[in-house]
Amino acid sequence: MPLKGIKVLEFAGLAPAPFCGKILADFGAKVTVIDRVPDNQFNCMNHGKRVLAINLKKPQGQNLARKLCKTQDVLIEPFRPGVMEKMNLGPEILCKDNPGLIYARLTGFGQTGRLAPRAGHDINYAAISGVLSMLGRKGEKPLPPINILADFAGGSLMCAFGICLALLERHRSGRGQIVDSAMVDGAAYVASWLYLSRNIPAVWEGKERGTNWLDGGAFYYDTYETKDGKYMSVGALEPQFFELFKKHLGLPKLSQFVSQDQEKEAAKADITAAFLQKTQSEWTAMFEDIDACVYPILDWRDVMQHDHNKMRESFVKLDDNLIAPKPAPRLSRSPGKLSTRSSNSPEAIEEAANVLGDLKLSPVELEELVNDRVLILPQPSAKL
Repeated sequence: MPLKGIKVLEFAGLAPAPFCGKILADFGAKVTVIDRVPDNQFNCMNHGKRVLAINLKKPQGQNLARKLCKTQDVLIEPFRPGVMEKMNLGPEILCKDNPGLIYARLTGFGQTGRLAPRAGHDINYAAISGVLSMLGRKGEKPLPPINILADFAGGSLMCAFGICLALLERHRSGRGQIVDSAMVDGAAYVASWLYLSRNIPAVWEGKERGTNWLDGGAFYYDTYETKDGKYMSVGALEPQFFELFKKHLGLPKLSQFVSQDQEKEAAKADITAAFLQKTQSEWTAMFEDIDACVYPILDWRDVMQHDHNKMRESFVKLDDNLIAPKPAPRLSRSPGKLSTRSSNSPEAIEEAANVLGDLKLSPVELEELVNDRVLILPQPSAKL
């Protein structure tokens, strides 16, 4: 796999850092998580990782983490600026110990700026990025897309991208560097097209949220309820797609080029009424082999059953029966591989022990760390 041989130390945090570590693990990196507890029930993305519970409030725990960092290629930390420094684990110390270390700092507001030390969540970062102001229906309040935008797209993915860039640059220079990955910056960057396309009149017909092509303002780019209470997605933007769409919907007189709000509302009402005449499966069968850009909105519990996803084997079931997407994108020679192994499986625990072996701790040192609750060794979960 592409990242085979790369060692990553992930300091446990909320969702963005674990997903960043998961991306690297899915593509071959050996990821070790330093957590406060051995089996953190809130971290559902530790599959394929090794977990060590180290008490970083104690000097012995800080020394153990520092020693471990000397053996790593990448460090991922999710804390507010200054937290790692207080634990004597800041980049000034660790990058001096290990000049090749890629020190990735994944935070909401970044390492600098007035808001840098402040707390926040995805909705706040999306708000400050300006992107949240673009999301939502006309006349309604902005609607955040759960926590995908800032946490995962602007945070995890952009941080993983930054790490890979730094690793590539290290291949030439031999030197590591700090990756300052702010979710505000990342969310804005992911939305670059939304900013740079503002002078294209066809895309942005109006200034108000929910009145444009892609934000709910176009009746031919929207979602519609079906007879059985399910939904279809419609993306018939181009004229050739729209012609097929209206023909098979049974509305041959429907016009795409209407400018008055009243006409748009009338068209939307006609489409709404039409979709309510058939079930989702009936509409799906009707549009199945037609390029009208009409597809069913699959319930997340049913995605594995869809023939396209099934053929591509896009999803798998983990040992705990949860559905998980496979790593993307797909590489022809060295694709990523999703691990179904939990962090408290016997294999993961054995690998965690190997990490300690790399530190060359004596039996006496190891026993002392365990007895002082500086290090808590993982235990296999009982199988009933």
